[in-house]
Amino acid sequence: MEKKNYAIPIIVMYLLFFMIAFVTNFAGSMGVIVKNNFGTSNAIAQLGTLANFIAYLCMGIPSGIILRKKGYKFTSLLAVTVGFIGVGIQFVSGYAESFAVYVCGALVAGFSMCLLNIVVNPMLNTLGGGGNRGNQLIQWGGTINSTGATLAPILLGYLIGGAVEQANVGDAAPAMIIAMTIFAVAFVVIALTRIPEPHLAAAQNSEASAERPRSPLAFRHFVLGAIAIFFYVGVEVGIPNTANLYMTTAGAEGGLSMGANLAGWFIGAYWFLMLCGRFVGGLLGGKVSSRAMLATASTLAILFLICLIAIPVENTIQLHHAAVPLKIVFATLCGLMTSVMWGAIFNLSTEGLGQSTPMASGIFMTLVCGGGILPFIQNLVADHIGFVGSYWIVVVGFGYILFYAMVGSRRKGEE
Repeated sequence: MEKKNYAIPIIVMYLLFFMIAFVTNFAGSMGVIVKNNFGTSNAIAQLGTLANFIAYLCMGIPSGIILRKKGYKFTSLLAVTVGFIGVGIQFVSGYAESFAVYVCGALVAGFSMCLLNIVVNPMLNTLGGGGNRGNQLIQWGGTINSTGATLAPILLGYLIGGAVEQANVGDAAPAMIIAMTIFAVAFVVIALTRIPEPHLAAAQNSEASAERPRSPLAFRHFVLGAIAIFFYVGVEVGIPNTANLYMTTAGAEGGLSMGANLAGWFIGAYWFLMLCGRFVGGLLGGKVSSRAMLATASTLAILFLICLIAIPVENTIQLHHAAVPLKIVFATLCGLMTSVMWGAIFNLSTEGLGQSTPMASGIFMTLVCGGGILPFIQNLVADHIGFVGSYWIVVVGFGYILFYAMVGSRRKGEE
């Protein structure tokens, strides 16, 4: 196919990228509401996020099978349908005032996010022809992804306002209606769009020639990359989710009690910096290697987190008549570093896999469950030693990502 045929499929993939972040960050930002509405601990407040990401553990490999057998279009339509249902269940939970219904909705929405992720990443990498160009398309998609990520916490903070103690799930109803509307529009757009299915054609040729693709687990750089994505999604989600609780929790619990509105703007700034970083990554993706991007970003992220942990809470900056701890600024700056990691890790992990890419993508998405598991562990730690100390969990995660960039991503034969 010629390049001119790729424009519409790329736009559709970018639309799906937006929804992945909007719905996922919506679940993460709901932790503040859940904690106050249902009187939970910091760890239990993350159950919505945990459910959202545990869905990846359940659906990662099945999603890869669906993609391999049914193709991009069918998988995309299934994903937006499931997403509509999942957000709908969360919408109902606000009126039912049921924590169990809310978690159930987050789990169903997570199934949708897994299906969407398994479509957009290999599709964009394929349309870009792999290599730096494939990484560049994923970085541009990440920019759109970060737009949805930025809007979700800001919108939720606006809906809650400053009265965190009176917040309930029903306050988020307008955001849920917006999400369901976008899912409905996406379904129509995808249904009317002709999407290339290169892996279906390759599979048919493989069956005709009696060839079987190798297991992606036979590739060392892929296995280590899948582990890297477990840590990456965990730290990407854990940094803002824990910071949100830190900023809105009463000081007696080791928090700051800044108010949901101001906290929402800082969390939104974190995702906005991810947007900026991915925009720059999109510009540089065709010139700078994924390995160099990943190594630089993970090193700086570790330095920022050490500053977050070491700087006393009394060191503040004045912002809109509020004294904001410098720690929060460094937490926000981490968004710039996490921005390019997803695309770089996916690109490095799937290089050279060929027909094994769809199943590799399924395994890859299974390990995205780290986005629920690591924040849950981090907040268990926060319940015992405080929010700031819990960020050592994040430092360890970035340490592994740095190892993958420098050593683990190298394929056989590379120096």
